[in-house]
Amino acid sequence: MGEVAKYISSLFAFAVIIGFLWWKVVPPVRKLMRERQEEVRRQLEEARRAEERLAEAERKFQDAVAEARTEAAKIRDTARVDADRIREEMRQRADAEVERVRQRGEEQLALMHQHVVRELQAHVGGLAAQLAERLVREHLGDPARRAATVDRFLGELEGMAAPEAERAGTAGAAVGKGDA
Repeated sequence: MGEVAKYISSLFAFAVIIGFLWWKVVPPVRKLMRERQEEVRRQLEEARRAEERLAEAERKFQDAVAEARTEAAKIRDTARVDADRIREEMRQRADAEVERVRQRGEEQLALMHQHVVRELQAHVGGLAAQLAERLVREHLGDPARRAATVDRFLGELEGMAAPEAERAGTAGAAVGKGDA
């Protein structure tokens, strides 16, 4: 029996050690394992939520990029429209300015033309008066021409006086007949 007792005592000692381990070591190990499992579960949940947030952030980023591209296209289109409008306004202003300058030039040209014509008329008038004076002096400087000119002038005066007398006589006769 010695061996059986030794076996039983070994078995008992083993059972006591197992019981002690079960009583003192297993609960903290189970608790530690549960905490680890819970920690792993929590980390997995956080990783899942982080992945969802990352996916949401990527979706928002893609939406923002698409919206930014759309907005940039709108801004570019608006800028093109504004540039075309500004270009057209500038062209119209330039056309108006060209027309204004052309009209001003025409007005100045007309004024210059009138001024030149007046100066030429004055100059030609002066030259004509000088020429007429010279011709009259030359013509009247010769006694025969002077006498012919005076005779002709007197003849023209008599010619003018004769029709005046006839008209006056005809008018007087008409008035005299009306009085009778």
